[in-house]
Amino acid sequence: MSATPGAIDCEYTVEGRGPPLFLVHGIGAARDAWRFVLPELSRHFTVIMHDLRGHGASPVPDGPFGLDELVADLERVRERTGFETGHFAGHSLGGMIGPAYARRFAKRVRSLGLLSTAAGRTDADRAAVGAVIAAMEEKGIGPVLETLTRRWFTDRFIAENPAVVDRRLRQVTDTNAAVFMSVFRIYAETEMLPWLPSVTAPSLVMTGEHDGGCSPRLNARITDALPDARLVILPGVKHAILIEAPNRVSAEMIRFHESADAAFAR
Repeated sequence: MSATPGAIDCEYTVEGRGPPLFLVHGIGAARDAWRFVLPELSRHFTVIMHDLRGHGASPVPDGPFGLDELVADLERVRERTGFETGHFAGHSLGGMIGPAYARRFAKRVRSLGLLSTAAGRTDADRAAVGAVIAAMEEKGIGPVLETLTRRWFTDRFIAENPAVVDRRLRQVTDTNAAVFMSVFRIYAETEMLPWLPSVTAPSLVMTGEHDGGCSPRLNARITDALPDARLVILPGVKHAILIEAPNRVSAEMIRFHESADAAFAR
């Protein structure tokens, strides 16, 4: 029985040695979303990665859920690992789960990584993401995959790495459709800007230069709203920074979270 109300036991993996770093993947993915950054991160941290509910090997929930339940699941993972505190980083929807977790469990968080996420959307931004949801509701998830592919990857990467792109898209189609739509709506409807000033953990904010949905413009707003944040824009990439720019991502994360860990220890 979970000590955290609303949580379910998600499948997770622990690799590496050092201070704990909890990693949270995004929509229609799984813990292997971190596979390209893991080799470097695990040399510096004990890396804990879990499959979100209904993703990968984790149980499909019985009913509807929201951001609060995803936060509860993350806290349940922390309980099961036995770590009292840790660094927390998330990509896309995971970049919303992390700060929401820090808002609820502030004493557990040494630092945060908000990667390729969004806050402060304008009406036009909300309309754009709403149009993707509407298309999926009308046509199904499969026919919208081309749109998602163009949003996530650069044209050059798509041309040069078709197997990697195909694997990512198969993760989407293998995810329970109701779960996928639920997490996409959470991503679309969550607005962090009003409560980000209450998140005091040192925060690394990072996105791709050409990420349309989680743009540098929106990430600058996130950085301005957080009390202690550093903004990094990765040149030449879109949303899939964990896949297209793993070396740059891991280098920035190691530098930031190690610095935060040293400050936390003082």
